[in-house]
Amino acid sequence: MSAQVEMPKKGEVILEAKDIVKNYGYLQALKGASMKIYAGEITALLGDNGAGKSTMANIMCGAIPKSSGHLYVRGKEIEVQSIKQAQEMGIQVVYQDLALAPDLSVPYNIFLGREIIKEGPFGKLFHVLDTKKMTEISKAHLAELGIGLKSMSVPVKSLSGGERQALAVAKAVAWCTSALIMDEPTAALGARQQALVYQTMRAAANKNLGVMVISHDIPKMLEVSDRICIMRQGNVIANLISKETDLQTVLSLMLTGQAA
Repeated sequence: MSAQVEMPKKGEVILEAKDIVKNYGYLQALKGASMKIYAGEITALLGDNGAGKSTMANIMCGAIPKSSGHLYVRGKEIEVQSIKQAQEMGIQVVYQDLALAPDLSVPYNIFLGREIIKEGPFGKLFHVLDTKKMTEISKAHLAELGIGLKSMSVPVKSLSGGERQALAVAKAVAWCTSALIMDEPTAALGARQQALVYQTMRAAANKNLGVMVISHDIPKMLEVSDRICIMRQGNVIANLISKETDLQTVLSLMLTGQAA
């Protein structure tokens, strides 16, 4: 659905935060934090409570403004003042509390705010939605991500928790051309439901999107991510290759700032 924009190449630095500072009065939540998200990879952002993970993610997706520092999309410096502006730059975000309309069907959720109007004077005059076309496109998009739903027409509230979360990720992927940011996407889900969400995350990375995920499930992040960034006291203190590190090292860095 975002084919009009040239997609990034695997390994390209798709989104970069450099020397990000965020002040809340006398409280400094971020103290010059820097990190990179790479196209075609999943980057896990880990850290103890209060380390600054959500603040960093919210700045990168436009939810809150930075106090100082620099943001780059595909090497070009940007100023992001809102989530909508970030979306226009190809950055999408998925929060734990899903931005889905529970009483609408799957296609109507995916195309919410971007509905397709039927062709011809009647459709344009009365804004008649092309439900068939939106359903066909949505079905093909979900199939590409490996998401199989029994019905496309049922209200989203009738789906399981894992299916709703996977749908939220799929909706973001549909309109994403650079980076997908997720804050605790599998919290409160069972193992099978989590697997569906992780599968969707990997499918997004396989489309050469840069995926960043915040999670407290460190063992799972070591398994599913390509890179791990560790935050401590408002700074990114380590950038690791997931397959080259282990749980003890990550925990030690998070708790003491030093590798075991």
